Amino acid sequence: MALSGRRACLYRQVLGDAFDTLPKQLQAIHDSTKARSWEGVAHVLRGKGLLSKVLGGVFGFPPSADQTPVKVQFDPQNGGEKWTRTFGNKTFSSVQTRGAGRNEHLLVERFGAIEVALALVVEDNKLFLIPRRWSLFGLPLPKVLLPSGNSFEAQEKGQFQFDVEISAPVIGLIAAYQGILKPCSQK
Repeated sequence: MALSGRRACLYRQVLGDAFDTLPKQLQAIHDSTKARSWEGVAHVLRGKGLLSKVLGGVFGFPPSADQTPVKVQFDPQNGGEKWTRTFGNKTFSSVQTRGAGRNEHLLVERFGAIEVALALVVEDNKLFLIPRRWSLFGLPLPKVLLPSGNSFEAQEKGQFQFDVEISAPVIGLIAAYQGILKPCSQK
């Protein structure tokens, strides 16, 4: 998909015209096909149960923390973006791409061998990321076990705000993190 003589950013490809209805800071963080970094502060909460701790560790989620520094590095990669998130001194990453085939019109986020297909829904000036299906090594996993949670991006007081919650049936909360980001200073 071309946009003004250049390749459209990933979120614009998935959202189409709905991208233009996003608040200014949401457009700013996503409207690029170049490497970039944003930074801020976050609050992290991890689940307390044994399975929750194991899954949180497998995905590399950060430990619980109040007001921890956070940095997100966005790097173009094979038509998608690699997101490297650093909370304090804990780093984890995923790769986001535009879905194809049965995941057409969805954003696919890959954490190692696990892929989660997400619907991007713009509602009430927020961008909700809603899990629709998942797979392990390309093999579909049961939807009844699909992790869920209320995850969204918004603009609050002129700043980009994120609120991510990842829970699973029977297990409960795996991780939740929320905070604000702004573009890193260019040196």
